[in-house]
Amino acid sequence: MLTIKLPQLFSNHQVPRVFREDGIISGYRHPRSSALDCLLSSFQMTNETINIWTHFLPTWYFLWRFILLCSSLDFVNESYSWPLLVYMLLICLYPFTSSCAHTFSSMSPESRHICYFLDYGALSLYSLGCAISYGAYVMPDCWVDSWLHHHFVPIAVLNTLVCTGLSCYSRFPELEFPHRSKILRTGAFVYPFLFDNIPLFYRLLLCSSQSCAHSEALSSHCHHLLFAFLTCFLFASHLPERLAPGRFDYIGHSHQLFHICAVVGTHFQMEAVLADMWSRRGWLAAHSAGPSFLGTLGALGLSLLLNLAIIALFSAALLWKPSTALSPCAQNHPHPHPHPHSHSHSCNPHGADRKEQ
Repeated sequence: MLTIKLPQLFSNHQVPRVFREDGIISGYRHPRSSALDCLLSSFQMTNETINIWTHFLPTWYFLWRFILLCSSLDFVNESYSWPLLVYMLLICLYPFTSSCAHTFSSMSPESRHICYFLDYGALSLYSLGCAISYGAYVMPDCWVDSWLHHHFVPIAVLNTLVCTGLSCYSRFPELEFPHRSKILRTGAFVYPFLFDNIPLFYRLLLCSSQSCAHSEALSSHCHHLLFAFLTCFLFASHLPERLAPGRFDYIGHSHQLFHICAVVGTHFQMEAVLADMWSRRGWLAAHSAGPSFLGTLGALGLSLLLNLAIIALFSAALLWKPSTALSPCAQNHPHPHPHPHSHSHSCNPHGADRKEQ
């Protein structure tokens, strides 16, 4: 009878420092897992399992919504739908990339960094998708055809490069300067979020002081902003596991809650974008030139190539000039010259001795 042996799990002191998470004591996978082990671990309870599924399952939900839209919209010939096409592609991409990153991040220290480089790149492209859709459908009436409107997408393309570059760089000083690394990474994603939402913030202020033109989508926009705030708070605070280390190792730690809030927020954002797209179509057609290929799919293609180039550069720097801080043995010790008998323990967790793959 065929039996499958699930990979063994370890505590935080048995794995290199680069794999440890604040407040998470147990449930770690082997730091030199095979790809098969990583896949199998998604079907056992580890401290990454819910991280994997809370983004893998929503990928299929967003894909289902995308397929439904494909049946009712002409994404090929109708230029007004191109911003929505870019947005829908990217809200399918970012949770899938995140799920893959969490699945395969325990193959080695280097693969962990590269997995999250790709994750950051997908998130920065998602911010571009938000900017393209907001520039096309959410822009306040009085800003349509303004300087900001014409330059909104080009600035957003530059923002993706800053976001990807800064977030990838933040992984290098992570062990020596964890607080600096966290600030850099948080700022890398907060900045494009604030820029993308400038039109929405203005519309909300306008709504609070005057009449609410095109207000059908504002309720969903407000829900999205609420969940975006919760997402940022959970990512930066490491609550609740920081208050009770070990209690939330498998269920309920901040990264799981962060994933859930991000997905729920994206759902409300998608509903708001669709509502604005339908309700403002006639007015936007009469007062603006409409979306262009260069400002939608062209911007996505250019950003994709440039972001992949940035990820390749950081990956090359990681692989060609491995730092002592990124060495799998050195990561388990706070001192540059650990005790000579400690190396075998840090690179080969108890009960998991195997050849490095």
